[in-house]
Parts: sequence; structure tokens; C-alpha cells
Amino acid sequence: MGKWLAVGTVLQLLMVITGHYVTAVANLFGPLGMAISLAAGLFWARDAAGSYGGAAGGGAVLGGACALLGILVSLALGDVSATILALGTISSGVTGAVGGLVGRRFAPTR
Repeated sequence: MGKWLAVGTVLQLLMVITGHYVTAVANLFGPLGMAISLAAGLFWARDAAGSYGGAAGGGAVLGGACALLGILVSLALGDVSATILALGTISSGVTGAVGGLVGRRFAPTR
């Protein structure tokens, strides 16, 4: 999980820092952040062997964690409100879980 947590976090941070200076990116924080969490969950589940429940749970943790770190930076920069910390983390956790399920479904046969 560590590799995909690092990748997801770096992408979230790049998005947040870019959005601090580029309004067009800031306007897409929600969809882009959830897409990053979805992709992180999907690629993690493709690499990990396990059940669908494990894939969904791992994807949720992964998606929520990388989003939480990005949102904390965005909050510190003054670009989002504290409410987004909870809403963004939860929604990214859900999309990470969906990514985990999709990744598990299409994982190579082991």
C-alpha cells in the first residue's frame, strides 16, 4: 500500500499547490481529488491479492489518507474551509473503495 499511498499523496499535493496559484485547477479540487483517490485504490487493488472486501477497505483507507493530507495542505494555504476536510476525506475514501473494487475485479489472475 505504501507505494500507492505515496503516489496518491504526491498527486494530491501537486494538485493542491497548483490550484493555489491556478484558479481553473482550484475549481476542480473535488473531482480531481476524488479521481486521484479512485486511481490510487484501483492500482493498489490490482497489485494486492485478496478479497473484494479487503480491496474496498484498503482502497477506502488509501483514498481517504492521500486526500486528507492534500486537504490539510489546502486548508493551511487558506484555499478550502475546514468542512472540506471532513467531506473531502469521506468522499475520497468512498471513491478509493470503488477504485479498490474495480481494481480487484480486473486484477490479473494469480
